[in-house]
Order: sequence, then structure tokens, then C-alpha cells
Amino acid sequence: MSKEIVRCSWAGNDPLYCAYHDQEWGVPEYDSRALWEMLMLEGFQAGLAWIVILRKRDSFRKAFKNFDPAKISKFGETDIERLLQDPGIVRSRAKIEATINGARIYMEMQAAGDDFATFAWNLAGCKPIQNSGQVLAKTPLAEEISKTLKKRGFKFVGPVIVYAWMQAVGMVNDHAPDCFRKKAVTALAQKKAKP
Repeated sequence: MSKEIVRCSWAGNDPLYCAYHDQEWGVPEYDSRALWEMLMLEGFQAGLAWIVILRKRDSFRKAFKNFDPAKISKFGETDIERLLQDPGIVRSRAKIEATINGARIYMEMQAAGDDFATFAWNLAGCKPIQNSGQVLAKTPLAEEISKTLKKRGFKFVGPVIVYAWMQAVGMVNDHAPDCFRKKAVTALAQKKAKP
């Protein structure tokens, strides 16, 4: 008889959610483009359940040119109208425009020699936080990072969204103490402490 796998309770029993939990959530991400993509997707998630975004992620990637900031930064009104007609994504003008704006900020940072991954991880203290306490919707650090992102011009980066992003990209390990991924993600965090 096989032993039942214990996961974080939010993963439920949806196969897509379980796969995301088991393979991605909490794993430290150090690639600038991937970090930016997740921040943009978390912005699209505002007011919705993450599973909605997860189910549409492939469509988002297709619609947004695999989240290539150089390509998205050149999007104009024709692209916005195209995206507003795409049933595969969340069709919110404000969120679409925020993503295009976010791509432009990313490219401005890159042109100034600011690597997005280094910028993001520096904000988070350069190493994954191993949380062993209560999982919160936001933290003082998420509030500080949110303020910094907003000063840069990013939209849909409130502290709750920022904290969800930090959890997703492994800036904080919020796997439950009894979750089978807790130790593995902790070990990953120790392999590479900063970008």
C-alpha cells in the first residue's frame, strides 16, 4: 500500500494545481525573464483564483510572445485590441496595459544595466526566506517591495500580489511543515543563495 503524499492544503486535488505545487511553487527562480513573467501573471490574477491563470498560462504565453519584454514593450493599440479579443487570456485592458508598461520598465532597467533578477532578489534580501510560522497574505517585506516596484512604475503590484509572487518564485518558502516539498525546496534554496 502506497503512502499518501501530503501537500500544502491549497493544492487540493486538481492535477494541474498539484503539478504546479510539486514542480514549481516555491522553487527559487533566478532568471530575469521568468521572474518578470510570473510578476505579470500574478498581476493578471488580481481578483481571481490562481487556478484561472494557471489554466490560461499557455494562452497567455502565446498572446504575449512568450513574455519576451523586448517584444511586448513594442505593443501598441492594435495589440491591445487583439488581446482584448483573445478568449484564452484575462481580457482586462488595465492588466494588459500594465503588462506592456511593465515590459517597457524592464527594458529601461536592462538598458541602464539593471538586471531584473538581481534587482528583485536584492529587494528580498538576496536569499530565500524559510518560513516556519503562519502563512500570511502579505508581510512587511512584501509591502516594502510593493512600494519599490510602484516607484519604478509597475502596476498591479500591491503587497498581496507581491507576496504571492515571492512565494511562487521561491523568495519565500511557505510550504507547510508537513508538505512533502518543504525539505526539498529548503535544500534548493541552500544550493544557490543569491543570483
